[in-house]
Formats: sequence, structure tokens, C-alpha cells
Amino acid sequence: MGVTKTDLFTAQQNQLATWAKVLGHPARIAILQYLLKQNACVCGSLVDELGLAQATISQHLRELKDIGLITGTVEGTSVCYCIEPKAWAKVQIAFEKLFASYKPIATCC
Repeated sequence: MGVTKTDLFTAQQNQLATWAKVLGHPARIAILQYLLKQNACVCGSLVDELGLAQATISQHLRELKDIGLITGTVEGTSVCYCIEPKAWAKVQIAFEKLFASYKPIATCC
């Protein structure tokens, strides 16, 4: 496997690529959709909801938490997760800027 040369790209490009990589797994999208649908902190119901093993869900939650899209708080013996609003808005704006930068032209390959 080749070495990535992230130093060739801007911090913004690297950040957007990191977010895209984490969002590039359907289980993580399902977790985010569930958290958005609940619109509240969720404690422990993801295994039943998604049908994945607890270890698998924990791994995906960790990836989402590492990039800041979700936050977790300890409630007794479980961890409750919810969307982190400031990070969510930051990611949303970054992707909106990327997609908004496309200007259709009359002819293209």
C-alpha cells in the first residue's frame, strides 16, 4: 500500500477527507441517522436497532466520536451518545461549500 502524502494538501482538504472517510461506512451512517431520528441522547439501544454486535457498534461509535460528530457521556454503567451540534454544523458547512462550488457548464466531456 502506498504512503499518502497529506502534506501536499491543505488542512481543509485533509479535514474534509477525514470526515468523508469516517462517513464512508453504512453502519456509521445508520448510527447517525438513528441519533438524528431520536433527537436525544441514546443509551444502549443501538444493538437492537442496527442488528450489529456490540463490539462492532462500539468501534463505529469510537470512529464517530474521534472526529467529534458525536459525544458520549457516562450514565451509570452505560455510555449515552448524541450528535455534537457544533461539530455537526462545521461538517455540514464544509460539505455544502464543496458541493456549492460546482458551477455547471453547457458542455462537458
